[in-house]
Amino acid sequence: MSLSHSELTEALGQLLPKVIEDCQALVQLERLSGGASQETYRIVISGSGGQRLLAMRRAAGGEEGEITAQHPGLAVEAKLMQVAREHGVPEPQVFHVLRPEEGLGAGFIMEWLEGEALGARIVKDPALDQVRPQLAHMFGETLARIHSIDLQASGLDQHLQHLSPEDYVRQTWERYQAFETPQPMIDFTARWLLDHLPQNYTPSLVHNDYRNGNVMVDPSGMVAVLDWEVAHIGDPMRDLGWMLCHSWRFGRAHLPVGGFGQAEDFFAGYESVTGQTIDRQAVKFWQVFGSFWWAVGCLGMAEHYRNGPDQSVERPGIGRRSSECQVDCVNLLIPGPVSLVAGDEGAGLVDMPRADELLTSVVTFLREQVMADTQGRTQFLARVASNSLEIVQREMVFGRAAAEAEVGRLRKLCRSEETQLQELRWQLVKGLRDGRVALDSPGLAEHLRGAIVNQINIDQPRYPGLATALEGGAGV
Repeated sequence: MSLSHSELTEALGQLLPKVIEDCQALVQLERLSGGASQETYRIVISGSGGQRLLAMRRAAGGEEGEITAQHPGLAVEAKLMQVAREHGVPEPQVFHVLRPEEGLGAGFIMEWLEGEALGARIVKDPALDQVRPQLAHMFGETLARIHSIDLQASGLDQHLQHLSPEDYVRQTWERYQAFETPQPMIDFTARWLLDHLPQNYTPSLVHNDYRNGNVMVDPSGMVAVLDWEVAHIGDPMRDLGWMLCHSWRFGRAHLPVGGFGQAEDFFAGYESVTGQTIDRQAVKFWQVFGSFWWAVGCLGMAEHYRNGPDQSVERPGIGRRSSECQVDCVNLLIPGPVSLVAGDEGAGLVDMPRADELLTSVVTFLREQVMADTQGRTQFLARVASNSLEIVQREMVFGRAAAEAEVGRLRKLCRSEETQLQELRWQLVKGLRDGRVALDSPGLAEHLRGAIVNQINIDQPRYPGLATALEGGAGV
């Protein structure tokens, strides 16, 4: 269901008057920035009362993948929003779920709500200064309402799969293994998770992506909980641990709840609704799992770029964010001393101009000209493209030294004569998978710290997890 924007606009223009009350015509359709796994559109329609706004959520490229516990489908996502709305969770009203015969792919059309949903703005927008200190408690209260929804009475038990903690770890680990890329820290974390599974939990509705960036807010508080696409039935502590992950703090590492609040306020809001004390150890498990899960998810974006259908510049860029999540796992599980390799500023074969100068010229063009002359998704993708080029620049400077250091550590750790980095990584990965390499093997933690810290220094040196790692992993 790969439609051009004009084709999508034409098809939607024919559908809307048939399914939306008092809709005379489609005026404008705009795809919004972000949305790597799903597409979001702003719709302007005309009616007897003038123009009004709607929103559309649509599968990437219009094509919905296999319906699984991790991806129950957009029709179920729409039902989840409707049920949550009935239980006091702020949600937009869903007007229409797309049908196959309509030719638009999988998705649904809903009420347009005004508010801020970009996490980076929520943590710093002056308009939210007054409400920001209360958000952590509000987020906790709302999450508790989600978890209190009766699965049988709502009928959600007929649409969602149940994932136990062990099932979820193994499913995620198997998904990563199918990518056929050796990432030893991911395998190390999977082993740790299987050794520390929560023993007791009450199966509940798990949003599974409840975080800053998926909740719309305004100066009065929460406006809507968004993006239910990966909901399932499982351990509710999954949502609490995910909320605390570094990836969703948007540069405010000292504020573990979305970069705007403290964990105890979040927990207090949750406990005020449930009346039960949160198991902090279970939350820690799910915080580790969250970084593990997103590390694999980022690699999945790169895999999706290779295989389609949505081969945008955004997907491989997100793929390199896997190292952010892996350094968070390092900080949570194996903190300790680590150092960065020295860079080679003179790398390259030609001097006039050098390769880094060519890259810099393109980055400058994207940032100072393309971004200045565009808006919306095009402007967003120009920023993503410039970020990707900067990764290549840093890899030219630090990549060789980091690889040589990693080869040296791996040869010692694996007791191998191999000299190729990828082959050495595979030796370690296979040893972790079959249990031949123990998690407390001498030198393993030191190697993983060194490898991941130097990789994140290439991929995203401004990520706060790098500074945390260089300080010994404190404050996670």
